[in-house]
Amino acid sequence: EDEGGPSDAREMWDPMERPLEEGETLNYDSSAYTMFHRLRPEWPSLSVDLIRDNLGARRTKFPLTAFLVTGSQANRGDKNKLTVMKVADMHKTQNDEKDSDDSEDEDGLDDDPTLLTRETPHPGCTNRVRCMPQRPNVVATWADTGKVNIWDVSEALQQLSGKTTGRSSAWRPAPIFTFEGHPTEGFAMDWSSRSEGRLITGDCRQHIYLWEPASSSVWSVDKVPFKGHSESVEDLQWSPTEETVFASCSVDRSIRIWDTRCKRKSMLTTADAHETDINVISWNRLVSYLLVSGADDGSFKIWDMRNFKADAPAAHFKWHTGPISSVCWHPSDDSVLAVAAGDDQISVWDMSVEADKDEAEVDFGETRRKVPPQMLFLHHQKDPKEVKFHAQLPGVIVSTGVDGFNIFRPSNL
Repeated sequence: EDEGGPSDAREMWDPMERPLEEGETLNYDSSAYTMFHRLRPEWPSLSVDLIRDNLGARRTKFPLTAFLVTGSQANRGDKNKLTVMKVADMHKTQNDEKDSDDSEDEDGLDDDPTLLTRETPHPGCTNRVRCMPQRPNVVATWADTGKVNIWDVSEALQQLSGKTTGRSSAWRPAPIFTFEGHPTEGFAMDWSSRSEGRLITGDCRQHIYLWEPASSSVWSVDKVPFKGHSESVEDLQWSPTEETVFASCSVDRSIRIWDTRCKRKSMLTTADAHETDINVISWNRLVSYLLVSGADDGSFKIWDMRNFKADAPAAHFKWHTGPISSVCWHPSDDSVLAVAAGDDQISVWDMSVEADKDEAEVDFGETRRKVPPQMLFLHHQKDPKEVKFHAQLPGVIVSTGVDGFNIFRPSNL
């Protein structure tokens, strides 16, 4: 429904059928969301990561709290910041428009979340930000300067948690480690969940470097990179089960599986895995033989590593009309994944759903596109860049885009 349109007119919006005009926005149907909150920072962010906290493993009772870390894309390099955020008092928003005259929720609390931040200058725009799984206070950032920086944000987290005294706003740390060996900037980065402190980074000139921790604040980065891709390495993912194995994808349209014990050649290579540049990959943490990839043509594919061939993906979907910018498996449901794309949409899918031969697919607007039965949910956001499921808040999704951050929980998750 377009803002300013009839209040009782509700329809599914298809960007292929009718792209939004300049200045035109969409209203959301609050009945479709258990919770939906927007955060609008001064500058947009290409990347966001969720910081594991000590508030509980599976929290479903409202209000909810989440800790995030992000880096900015300011209009000038000297304005960029690394920001640690605490978003608290996130209340249930379902059917809010029915209770618009009541400014308080069922708990007698204001519906607006509380946002607390700690910021420090960041050298350059942040292309990618990642927290170490074993030590969430250790954060890696890929900068457009070609440098990879490691930060310790523990003081910021303590301040946001109210565990420090004095001038809590004073937080201006320098990176605890910086690697300048990449010949150019990059986006690919992943911490190992199997080996504490082990990191891989990839740049736009096809180089992949392995980092090994020498101490809590020093890393030994291999002088010889992994070579095999012929163009930019766009994303990297460690295997969830094999300590020495990781996957890479590239603008050269291939997906490669590597073993850290052999830099000269990848173990497996699927050339022409997509017809266009491959932007992102995600390894299923619960079913270790499943990998999802997303490409410039709006398609995403799921690969069964037991039969890893370009002409034999386990699933192939071409719903999105813009480049895929992010893919993410659900942390506790092995068949559910989220996809973000340049068509201003974030889609959520359940691969366990099979098409019923006796049940017709749903028409989607005048274009007569069919909604795949595996699609669970569609969310609109301006040019989303990254999407993640929150491992400690079941069903909660966090995304970042041109218009800021969205934190939401679909009603069917």
